[in-house]
Formats: sequence, structure tokens, C-alpha cells
Amino acid sequence: MTIFEKIIHREIPSNIVYEDELAIAFLDISQVTKGHTLVVPKKPFPDLYSLDKETSEHLLKVCIIVGKALKKAFNLEGLNLVNNNGEIAGQSVFHFHIHLIPRYPNDDYIMRGVNHQSKYTKDDLIVIKEAIIEAQS
Repeated sequence: MTIFEKIIHREIPSNIVYEDELAIAFLDISQVTKGHTLVVPKKPFPDLYSLDKETSEHLLKVCIIVGKALKKAFNLEGLNLVNNNGEIAGQSVFHFHIHLIPRYPNDDYIMRGVNHQSKYTKDDLIVIKEAIIEAQS
């Protein structure tokens, strides 16, 4: 049983900010920035790849509800939605969840990617695109 299941079943305390039949949202104990919230399905899907359509659609709706509440409560200038899938991607709790990370002027949260645009030709991008499209069937 993951820590999120223990929160869902009220076996450990948490600061719940939203709950319905399919999802729960609660403050992340780390508070990367003020208001950092996790949106979690009540059903224990381990990752993005295991989510069903109904749950995934519902979780995005909850992210919108909670995201708007965060903006109203704390006058946010921005909001990151972050999801990690697999240990290599930084997933530490293997129960799907989305981080809502409020952004403020001069906060110290850094989220940077690396630009590899020069490594891929137009033909490379076409091959990548076609592989993704083919994998959807």
C-alpha cells in the first residue's frame, strides 16, 4: 500500500483541499512552493500508462478546479503541472499523481529542459512523428 492509499483511507493525516468519488487533492508535504498540491486518483493506478480514459479526463478537470482555486487564493503568476512516470523520470510514489506547483516571482523552483534542436533534422522529426502515430494504432 502506498502513502497515497494511506491518505485516501485516512490512515495517515493530510491536508485535503478537494475530494470526490474518483479523486483526491492534498497539499504536498514538501511544499516546493506555497500551495504545492497533489491530484491523485483514488484507484491505485501505478503510472500514466495504466490510467483509464474516465480517470484521466476526470483528473484534468480536478487540476483545473484546484489550479483556479490556487490562483484565486494566492494570486499566482503561473502554475506548473508535473507528472513523473518511472523511477528514471523521478517517480518516487508508484501511484499516479499530478503535482500542481504554484509559481511566484523569485521562487527558487527550477524546471529546465535541455534544447537538442540542433541534433535533429527535419527528416529525424518526421521519423519520430511517424513512429508515435503508428504506436497509437
